[in-house]
Amino acid sequence: MGLDVRQISVLSNNYVYLVRETESGLVAIVDPAEDAPVRAALADLGWTPTHILNTHHHADHTGGNLTLKRDFGLTVVGPKADSGRIPGIDVALADGDSYAFGAATAKVFDTPGHTRGHIAYWFEADKALFSGDTLFALGCGRLFEGTPQQMWTSLQKLRALPDDTTVYCAHEYTQSNADFALSIDGDNAALKDYAADIKAKRAAGKPTVPSPLGLEKRTNPFLRADDPALAARVGLARADSTEVFREIRARKDSF
Repeated sequence: MGLDVRQISVLSNNYVYLVRETESGLVAIVDPAEDAPVRAALADLGWTPTHILNTHHHADHTGGNLTLKRDFGLTVVGPKADSGRIPGIDVALADGDSYAFGAATAKVFDTPGHTRGHIAYWFEADKALFSGDTLFALGCGRLFEGTPQQMWTSLQKLRALPDDTTVYCAHEYTQSNADFALSIDGDNAALKDYAADIKAKRAAGKPTVPSPLGLEKRTNPFLRADDPALAARVGLARADSTEVFREIRARKDSF
């Protein structure tokens, strides 16, 4: 029972996830950046895909959509707010929707900021969050199409989920995110321990994701823009949390 999640490293730093719902045997590909590595992983596992779950339109998340849909007859699921830019979309989902995937159910959150139409999928019973490029391990996505207010609101939705949620983000950016986080929050003991673990994993050639949401809440500066201590460290004591978030994001963009 439940979800069997497998992680595939593709391109230079992307992760694609294969998600099998064990009761029904349905298999989803989350954000297929490219075709060939996905096919190879499916063949190795002996899995036949049935769905694509897209978080947003960027080509490094949708590049394999059309060929995989063509060859496997997949159902493509993605954000209603950006359905015109999701190749091959069949099912468009919005904030508050639930999507039945075999015996599992994903709750959908609109999480704009990185793009104008981004969603995240939360499988509550399986404690699994597929956050795309909204929430990273120790980071968040760049604001290519959205505003600081939008992204901060999106991140607060995800922060509200239980601590034992596992965050399956879409990129291996964690080492640089850790270096930045230490630059503005270097006295955070949990962050220092997390950064040391990240460094060891990368030195061994191991992935740093997925990550536990409870740890992200304690260490990820982008989830803590309303923490007075962190606001003071970036020179914005008593400022509105959106302004603190804006400052943190601006510093990371030029880090």
